[in-house]
Amino acid sequence: MRRAGIVALNTFREAVRDRVLYNLVFFALVMIAASILVGQVSIGIEEMVIVTLGLSAISVIGLLIAVFIGVGLVSKEMDKRTLYALLAKPVRRWELLLGKFGGLVLTLTVNTAAMAAGLFLALSLVKQGTEHVEASVLVAVYFILLKLALVVALALLFSCFTTPLLSILYTAGLYIAGLFVTEMRNFQSETMSRALQTLLRWLSYLLPNFENFDVMAAAAHGRAIPGVLIAQNSAYAALYCAVVLTVAAAIFTRRNLK
Repeated sequence: MRRAGIVALNTFREAVRDRVLYNLVFFALVMIAASILVGQVSIGIEEMVIVTLGLSAISVIGLLIAVFIGVGLVSKEMDKRTLYALLAKPVRRWELLLGKFGGLVLTLTVNTAAMAAGLFLALSLVKQGTEHVEASVLVAVYFILLKLALVVALALLFSCFTTPLLSILYTAGLYIAGLFVTEMRNFQSETMSRALQTLLRWLSYLLPNFENFDVMAAAAHGRAIPGVLIAQNSAYAALYCAVVLTVAAAIFTRRNLK
């Protein structure tokens, strides 16, 4: 774990030096600032507009960072031939993957915190006394971070056995499919066979359920988010990431890097 921590720290240092990262975060902060102007013309629903646009900006920018940087964590090391130097040292392949995952999650945490600070600043400029709203927004930001951790794990998994372009497509495809898990479970059609409906239902349990992390509407309306949901989503994200990273480590360990 100590070696994985060193890899994570180096990954974080490398990521924060990426200018594209700062451009994306700056763009998100600009969108949050623009939401204040939009909120001014939305009489009576200023907070709702700012929270909705702000959380959307944090989610979209975070997804871009998670997918594009996550996919390149392994492939970039292979292209630069630096991966072979790392593996020549007493670093196991699973430790390398775990360190890369931890480093990017740490990067996303710092950037998400910066964007969330901009959102809270925008809320404070619009209206005072929004403690209840800010509590639900904070939980929504935490759920976004959990979702991004899942995306990073999936991006790492695909990057272990395929090209960067296909990894991006596979990760994006799974993310989109994970937004419709409930619809897949409850889907019924007279033109579809029962066997296919059963397969679709079982497939929905294997896909990452990103619907559970979407509490944007509740946060925008200032509704309290149950503590049970927070605990469930935290446990689900931790378990799913552990399974995906275990599969990724097994594939990466058996991969011939010559």
